[in-house]
Amino acid sequence: MIKTPAAMDGMFELYLEGSIEPDDIPHTRDPVYILGKRYNAIQELDIIRQDVLSKLWFTYRKNFVPIGGDEGLTTDKGWGCMLRCGQMVLAQALITLHLGRDWMWEPETRDSTYLNILSKFMDKRQAPFSIHQIAMMGVSENKEVGQWFGPNTVAQVLKKLVKYDEWSSLAIHIALDNTLVVSDIRELCLSESCSEGSRSARFGSGDWKPLLLVVPLRLGLQEINPIYVSGLQKCFQFRQSLGVIGGKPNLALYFIGCVGEEVIYLDPHTTQKSGCVENKETEEEIDLDCTYHCKYASRINILSMDPSVAVCFFCSTESDFNELCHSIKKDLIEPEKQPLFEITHEKPKQWTPTLDDAVEAADFDVSGDFDSEHEFEIL
Repeated sequence: MIKTPAAMDGMFELYLEGSIEPDDIPHTRDPVYILGKRYNAIQELDIIRQDVLSKLWFTYRKNFVPIGGDEGLTTDKGWGCMLRCGQMVLAQALITLHLGRDWMWEPETRDSTYLNILSKFMDKRQAPFSIHQIAMMGVSENKEVGQWFGPNTVAQVLKKLVKYDEWSSLAIHIALDNTLVVSDIRELCLSESCSEGSRSARFGSGDWKPLLLVVPLRLGLQEINPIYVSGLQKCFQFRQSLGVIGGKPNLALYFIGCVGEEVIYLDPHTTQKSGCVENKETEEEIDLDCTYHCKYASRINILSMDPSVAVCFFCSTESDFNELCHSIKKDLIEPEKQPLFEITHEKPKQWTPTLDDAVEAADFDVSGDFDSEHEFEIL
């Protein structure tokens, strides 16, 4: 059912008043998975919602400082949804690294680490992962400011930007050609961390630099091939899951979990005012902080997803990575007739994937301009 923004506002007010029960999480005995955590929807509904609420939710914003100069864009409405999804997956990696996977947000939260993470995504030029920085860095990926990104492109941009933010202390690896090369990742995380000295030690990870792993995939031509459904569901169940960047056709979404044949997602297609939370010392800053958290998630059938996705994982330690590799082999490759992707210790001979090939294979095929803010779906 398609809902207009006015209708959505009315529905949201009814949710707040408690007049109707939101249909965000189904009442089912099927397990609910949110970024690797298993829940019981009947017994743990409030906890599931608190977990969803604690995720940083980045949406379209308006009236921010122009991107790229005084004549630049002051809103990302209509073009920034995939950029916002990229922000969400990176923010969750930072939350997990610096605050822990079990950390929960509340409106009263003034934790300095949380506020520092949030500040890195504010809509201003100085913030390392702002819409400004992502859009401008996108030019190096042949994307003009205001042009729509695909999942692989936003991952490539974030990989470049994260190198300029020492505090975040992350390494990003993008697995090309549906192949995860273990030696490449070890070289990245071990060589970078060796030069970090004491910073790696504060995370108790020895010589390992925390890893955000992105695997761009094309799971069909126009629709997802059902043969991949089981594998995609398993990705949400891994302890290291950081969700999936993807969407519906022409709509970028951040998928954070699954239940039964459905996937659970955060939707960036809401335009909110821009501003800075700073230290949450004023009512305006407190209210603005709440706009970065979505009260209720949404869900769609997994076969309704666009076949271009990027599966994401986070490994804060080398042990986490070893465990993930074991899980991929055991649960994704060995039992599946058509695995989502392959894993190998060394690069196969005569294998020379190019970035251009990855973009062509993994990014959405979008033709024409569109503005998806006025399309909402209640399931």
